[in-house]
Amino acid sequence: MPDLPTSPPVASAGPLPPAWPLRDAEHLLVSRGQMAALEEDLFASGLPVESLMEKAALAVSQWLLAQERPLLQRHGAVVLVGPGHNGGDGLVVARELHLAGLPVAIWSPFERHKPITARHLDHARWLGIPLVQDPPDPGQPALWIDALFGIGQQRAPEEPLLELLGERQAAAPEGLVAIDVPTGLCADTGSCLGRHAARARVTLCIGLIKQGLLQDRALRWVGRLERLDLGLPKGLLSTLPPRQPLGLAAGDLAAAPWPRPDAEAAKYGRGRLLLVVGSPRYPGAAALALGGASASGCGSLQAALPQSVASSLWQTAPHVVVRRQLLGDPEGHLELADLEPADLERLDAVLLGPGIGPAVREREGSRPEQAIWSRLQQMAPLLVIDADGLNRLAQHPEGAGAWLRQRRGPTWLTPHAGEFARLFPHLADLPPLEAAPAAADSTGTCVLLKGAHSVLAGPDGCCWQLRQTSPWAARAGLGDVLAGYAAGLGALGLASGEGAGADLLATAALAHASSGLHLARAGQGCASPSAVAAALARIRPGEPGQARGQSEPEHCKD
Repeated sequence: MPDLPTSPPVASAGPLPPAWPLRDAEHLLVSRGQMAALEEDLFASGLPVESLMEKAALAVSQWLLAQERPLLQRHGAVVLVGPGHNGGDGLVVARELHLAGLPVAIWSPFERHKPITARHLDHARWLGIPLVQDPPDPGQPALWIDALFGIGQQRAPEEPLLELLGERQAAAPEGLVAIDVPTGLCADTGSCLGRHAARARVTLCIGLIKQGLLQDRALRWVGRLERLDLGLPKGLLSTLPPRQPLGLAAGDLAAAPWPRPDAEAAKYGRGRLLLVVGSPRYPGAAALALGGASASGCGSLQAALPQSVASSLWQTAPHVVVRRQLLGDPEGHLELADLEPADLERLDAVLLGPGIGPAVREREGSRPEQAIWSRLQQMAPLLVIDADGLNRLAQHPEGAGAWLRQRRGPTWLTPHAGEFARLFPHLADLPPLEAAPAAADSTGTCVLLKGAHSVLAGPDGCCWQLRQTSPWAARAGLGDVLAGYAAGLGALGLASGEGAGADLLATAALAHASSGLHLARAGQGCASPSAVAAALARIRPGEPGQARGQSEPEHCKD
């Protein structure tokens, strides 16, 4: 069990929690202070500290015996033991491995230990488990089990320890498993407390997932994240705030809030979407966004495109109606000024941005772009703004925040970190789980802050973070596919009378990431943007098994 900082219990108040996914131990993402408060509640109820430590450490031991036994039989393990309760967890693990007949040694470079940990250390000596006095050889083949500090870490480890962990990474990159949190990593932010942290092949997170372990900056140190269940009571979990962030994995797609059009709905009853995408300079973005929109099942796709794309669209996407052909400026960026008011009528959603270029240099005789932004602001349909649409919005004379607050209809923003910083410079330094909800709250929009594990937030305070992605699905053009797919789902949701809430944007992001993960497992080159769009088209909403083969958490950029 980890060392835990003390903090008061978290009170439950305010709005109801989101309906999806289940608000349980598998999905809740907590801070170290919240985990401390939950455990203090357990201890106050009469549960002995020793009992929870034993339960947590036995879960770790069982995982190691099930997953790492061949390695342990060949080379054994060295358990790195800290002075607190995380060290106590490690000592119970050492005991169980020893009793299972596996070679194990203990190294603890601390003179003093907390009382429970000290008693486990005495018992380990009594059992005859070797206690190593000198730092272990970083090049040895034995599995290192990091039980040094857990989630209570607030300052950098001593330099000799950091140096040893760095040498271990260099000599045996796959040779360390961390209990709860790798040494040197902040459980709340995922930041290194010193110049680096222990680099784990697997991190065994106990009870609930600590928020910092999912953040982009933590991924290289966390490795594969495995949650080990503690059987925490539902009543205890209900004390967490209703808007507690929730993690999303591929298995959550079956129960996601997919739009369900009426069985009688014709094409216009299944969503009408206008895509304003592409430019003479970036024509491919139009094709990719249209591919994503087509995969959504949206009934009517219309597009305002550069002339060079529009003239040949009938050959590649004959189902798309060209609403308007637009010119490019001298730099090859799309000019929006020629969009007419009628182009934005009788729609459920508009997608603006993929490939249009970051800014327009006005030509002699060209109309200013300001008028179209005013029309977009006043229209009632969903507006999805992505990529260079966000960059242009960031340059709006009113300011992005003021413009968004006056939007008449629902708005979805899909920035990556750089675009987010241009839109919301005052929020750019916040962790994603704080930045996205703050942006959503201040603008009344739904925000998808894209990253290795994207964060979704709604203006009502609901927040989700993706847990499963693959680095081989980090490909140029995938964001265009996601924007088209999300806009298509949004159009479907509005046409079906179910709205376009943040949970639907979260569904789109999860489906997109899960499709990329599934394809990446077939080979490092399989998750191309076109392949992801095709995989999205094959999803059967609400059917169990439609996201098969996506149970292992990995990491990627959307």
